[in-house]
Order: sequence, then C-alpha cells, then structure tokens
Amino acid sequence: MSIQLVTTVAGLRAESARLLGAKRGSSQGLVPTMGALHEGHATLARTAVEHNDVVLASIFVNPLQFGEAADLDRYPRTLDADLALLEEQGVDLAFAPSVEEVYPGGQPLVRITSGRLGEKWEGASRPGHFDGALTVVAKLLHYGTPAAGLPAGTPDGASANGGLPAYRAYFGQKDAQQLALVRRMAADLNFPVEIVGVPTVRAADGLALSSRNRFLSEAERDAALVLSRALRLLEERANAHEPLDLDSALALVESQPLVELDYFDVVDPDTLEPLAENCRETPFRGEALALIAAKVGPVRLIDNVRLSS
Repeated sequence: MSIQLVTTVAGLRAESARLLGAKRGSSQGLVPTMGALHEGHATLARTAVEHNDVVLASIFVNPLQFGEAADLDRYPRTLDADLALLEEQGVDLAFAPSVEEVYPGGQPLVRITSGRLGEKWEGASRPGHFDGALTVVAKLLHYGTPAAGLPAGTPDGASANGGLPAYRAYFGQKDAQQLALVRRMAADLNFPVEIVGVPTVRAADGLALSSRNRFLSEAERDAALVLSRALRLLEERANAHEPLDLDSALALVESQPLVELDYFDVVDPDTLEPLAENCRETPFRGEALALIAAKVGPVRLIDNVRLSS
C-alpha cells in the first residue's frame, strides 16, 4: 500500500483512525521529523513499523526552533524524496502541514517551557530553541494520539491494555538533550505516550548522520570526524574502566583548526549535569553521557555517546 499524505490535523486524525480500524490494529507509532530525511530517519521509521500496526510520520519545519530567519529559510525542503524514503520503510501516513495549520493564530502566546534542563548545553547556545521544539512536539503528540485521548499501552499492545491502542513516539538519540526533554515533558505533564529513543546512525567513517551534513565541504567533513573520534576515545576508556581523561580528548578536538568547539563534557544522562571532576583522573564507573557540539565551517554539529562500565 502506498503512503498517504495529509496536510491537515483533521485529515491526520480521520485517516489514522481509519487505518487503525482497517488493520484491526492494537498500536500506533509517531515519528516526528523536520524533513530532509536520511538513513537516521529511516531507522526511526523502520523501528516504529516493527513495533506498531499503524505508523505516522510528520514532516514540518518548525519556525519556533530557529533563532534566525536565514537559518529557517536555509533548511532543506525535500518533500518528494522524504515521502519516498518513508514509503520504503512501510510508514502508513505522512503528515506535512503548513505553518498556518500548526499555528493557526500566528506564533503561540503560550508555549511549553523547557526549564532548567533546557537552559544548558544546546539551550545555552541557542536560547529559546527547546521551548520551540517542545511546543511543536507537544502539538504533534496530541495530533497523533490514537482514537483521541486513549491512554498509552504496553509493549504487548492492546491485549495488555484493556483493548485500547498502545501509543509510541520515536526520537533519535543523536539529539540527546531533546530526547531527555521530551521524556521529561511526557512524564511531568502526563502525556499518554511512550517515548522511544533510537540509537544514533553513523556513516561508515563514524560521522553522525544529520540533515546539515550536506552543507559541509569535503575538507570540513573530514575535519568533522574529530567529533566522533573524541567521543569514541572516551567510550573506549570507559569500557576499559580507565580514567576518562577528558582533557586529552578535548585537546584532540582543539587540534583541528576547522573545528570551533562549543562544548564537550561528560554528564549525568538524566539530569545532564556534569559529572564529578574525579572521573577525569580515577577509573570510570557507572553511567554517563558524553556530549559535544562544534561549528565546522558554517555548520553547527552535535554528537554524543553513552558511557557505561
């Protein structure tokens, strides 16, 4: 069956309900995207298709997430290619609304606030970014709720949930801070959805896939590889129960002249607070998240890796 495209909230709700009924489905998945899709998004879609009877994907470039109009205008729009990629993964329904459909009264006067968790790292470098991201994610989660208002299911679907459809939304772990914030929003505000994190997809050389990678020159792309190399260095040390020695990993990044580092640190995966300094000198133990962000040429890139021992 070919993927269906809808552009209105009413159409999304009507078609998703029809598909769920036609398939006698017990679960529905949502994959929110801003388009310009790549293999990372394909992995999100495939994961959702594997775990749900009906899968919806949104394609919406959210203006609230962009600090400058030029960045918003520059963001690639590739709807036909995006639809083809989603169809190949087995997605049932694509939702590609206009800005006016999502924000019918203009920019919203009331927004989701990311709080302290959204003020650090990416939030410090891009003020207001996460408030805009959470506001649109909240709306998309509402739009994609199966049979409006049903509570979330369990991994076993309707059979373990009184016959009501399970509801899951899929986000990439590459955007680690966004994933943490969406999980907190869903938990703190009692959203009826399970938030599923999907591992980062990388190119063969280790660079995390991003819609922004297309703007890198060949030399800049080679330089950008230092980000994943530095993260991998920390991962290897954590796996070997050695001191992380963040300073030497930091020096590796700073040795690349085309890379302008924003931040590079090791944090608690839930609170995103930096770990105690002793993890730099004593053997690493426990769970952590190494975060990095840098500007390579005109492109801002982020990456992260989970550390455990």
